[in-house]
Amino acid sequence: MTTKIFRVASYSVIAMLVIFILLTFRNYGISNDEEVQHVYGRLLLDFYQSGFQDQSAFHYKNLYLYGGFFDLMAALLEKGDVLWVWDMRHLLSAGFGLMGLIAVCKIATTLGSARTGLIALLMLSLTAAWTGTMFTHTKDIPFATCMAWALYYTIQACRFAPKIPLQISLKLGVAVGCALGLRIGGGFAVIYLLLSLLIASVFMANGVTARLQFLAKSSWTLLPAALISFALMAIFWPWGVMSPDHPAEAIKAFSNFSFNMLTIDHGMVTRIGEVPRTYLLHYLWVRLPEVFLLGLLSIGLISFANFQHMRQQLVTIGWVALTPLLIAIVFPLAFVLITKPALYNGVRHFTFVLPPLAVLAGIGIDQAWKVFETSKPKLIALGVVCFVLALSTLVELIQLHPYEYIFYNHLAGSNATAEAEWESDYWSSSLREAAKALQSLPLPTREAPYLVAVCAESVQGSAYLDHRFQVTKDWVAADFFMSSTNMHCDQVLQGEVIAEVRRLGTLLAVVKDRRKLLGEARDPTPAPY
Repeated sequence: MTTKIFRVASYSVIAMLVIFILLTFRNYGISNDEEVQHVYGRLLLDFYQSGFQDQSAFHYKNLYLYGGFFDLMAALLEKGDVLWVWDMRHLLSAGFGLMGLIAVCKIATTLGSARTGLIALLMLSLTAAWTGTMFTHTKDIPFATCMAWALYYTIQACRFAPKIPLQISLKLGVAVGCALGLRIGGGFAVIYLLLSLLIASVFMANGVTARLQFLAKSSWTLLPAALISFALMAIFWPWGVMSPDHPAEAIKAFSNFSFNMLTIDHGMVTRIGEVPRTYLLHYLWVRLPEVFLLGLLSIGLISFANFQHMRQQLVTIGWVALTPLLIAIVFPLAFVLITKPALYNGVRHFTFVLPPLAVLAGIGIDQAWKVFETSKPKLIALGVVCFVLALSTLVELIQLHPYEYIFYNHLAGSNATAEAEWESDYWSSSLREAAKALQSLPLPTREAPYLVAVCAESVQGSAYLDHRFQVTKDWVAADFFMSSTNMHCDQVLQGEVIAEVRRLGTLLAVVKDRRKLLGEARDPTPAPY
């Protein structure tokens, strides 16, 4: 009965998330690179519709280095003309985010119980770096979701190894293939699988010969997974299979991926290729909600203070099943610490570590619950602390809507401090609201359109402005200027501030009237960094 209650509660949370998505998906602004991604999807569609003759997609910027799974789907859905293209993309991306939440619930339930699954689901639901990004981070969230499902089926494969059922092998292949069809980083899922099976052979077979046989049988039963993952990768990332050296070229490009862009880490502004090795850890520390961190802290303290109890729990769960989860957390974090890749926008490029971390945090709270079951006062105290922390995060997310993804926990300081010392509205999503504010102003009618400079991609302003306005690249001639305050881009052009976008007292975007400026006052100046 207890199990049923927790399952029903999980279904209820998922149902509420569905309602939230359907009610709010139109509230989110276009992200900085969403236009180029969608163009890439259209070009991939042209490639297939032309019988492989139109290969423009493989010469469009550097997008050919990415798979087009999401963008190809979006381009196909655009043909239906049911929703405005940007709203459609945000709804589709949110659908992926929901599937990632379901994957987390299933992984945690497999490794623990229905209660663990519910807790992990709530952990990720309250994480703004997931639910606040799942509408607009149309590369990161779909990829992270595919990686989460690949992790789930890797766990299932390890449980049945070496005789992995065909159904699991096929589903694992679909998840890995879709991940590779988004980014070459989907190869991490293959590494997780190989390392997990190698460790499983140690636990489940005795002697070198037996372990080699274990690995051989596992490899044979995973052959369908390899075939289907390669086929899907080929469909969604055709450039990646056009030459044997293309995947290696993509890996090399992303390993050395850096350009003239700044990021900020606890108030320290630096080039993205020069960020400290601990950049990702710093952002996880301040981006995860407090109750999430409490779960991670709990699993650490319980493991250290009550090793025998945890050892019994691990025997119950099974080391073999738990190994993929630990690898999915440790491997990417170690990769960042060792290789020191170029990073920016906080945890965005490693969003795929959030689902396994949420599972671990869920296990931590669940284990703390078990430890305190013998003491009712302690159990009540744990429940109250978790509830208060979760409620505090939820209230703040509601107040930030639809800019939940700029959330920082209280370890980063006040909201104003956090937005000044860490990456803020890096997608410039607040320009949607700024554009609507500009459009609502009573302006004199004139024959020529008002020229608007936008410190972002042009479409982020033009998509929300009517015929009276025209976005221009000639910033000197601009009548109005719209910008988010991220990295002080709003200070590049002068003008009278006539509209602001604020949340929790923090200024996110401005609209400036420049019509009265003369001479040098109209010239742009570098952002003060």
